[in-house]
Amino acid sequence: MIGNLDLYRIFNVVSKNNSFSQAAQELYMTQSAVSQAIMKLERELDQQLFYRTSKGVVLTNEGKLLYEHIHSAIGIIQVGEEKLSALKTLETGHLRIGVGDTISRYYLLPYLEEFHDKYPAIKLTILNGTTTEIVRFIRSGQVDVGVCNLPIEDEHIHVIPTFKVHDTFVGGDAFYDLSQRTLSIEELMEQPLIFLENKSNARRYVENYFTQKGYPLSPDFELGSSDLVLDFARINLGIACVIREFSQHYLEKKTSLKFI
Repeated sequence: MIGNLDLYRIFNVVSKNNSFSQAAQELYMTQSAVSQAIMKLERELDQQLFYRTSKGVVLTNEGKLLYEHIHSAIGIIQVGEEKLSALKTLETGHLRIGVGDTISRYYLLPYLEEFHDKYPAIKLTILNGTTTEIVRFIRSGQVDVGVCNLPIEDEHIHVIPTFKVHDTFVGGDAFYDLSQRTLSIEELMEQPLIFLENKSNARRYVENYFTQKGYPLSPDFELGSSDLVLDFARINLGIACVIREFSQHYLEKKTSLKFI
């Protein structure tokens, strides 16, 4: 195969115009440079590609055969370049995001709405998972980006902190008195506690904090979703550990719950 693709590009334009001079104008080259390129291509292929006439050039049979394939090939290349350009300008494409249910609902949704309004041609795919699962999605190439709770201890993943959250405790009417003062860790450990399952980063972060303080954690309830944790607290089954920023909406609607 000829190593210089430019020779084929010049051949394609000359064939389309049946003229060295017109091809030279289209390619912003001199007519002599175009003629030399065609002669070089003919030498390397060991085939005559054009008949030279006083009115221009005409493809030989060999030239016609080559033009059918070169014209299609260059068209395919141009389409590929156009698609790459469209990806770069976000005119088309596919964005795959790994995110947990709570973060998706209470943090990511407004950004997804804004992104979709601005780039409607971009297809969005959302994979739900815990932080551990999202890291695995990224490592395996299942998603392009993940939005999850820190920390992430993986040197192969680039982490960009975007939003600071605060762990806190909430309780229902039965625990109202506790919400009126500051509790010590000892007092808190004496209460029935409601936590997320220990596979979540949010749970492990708080658990590590208590362990470092010398208080191993043993919740009375371990649940699979933040909303369920809040529901259990609302009916006074215990004090729930939640993320303040993702729970504020719930407390505004369920007035019986208070931050502790």
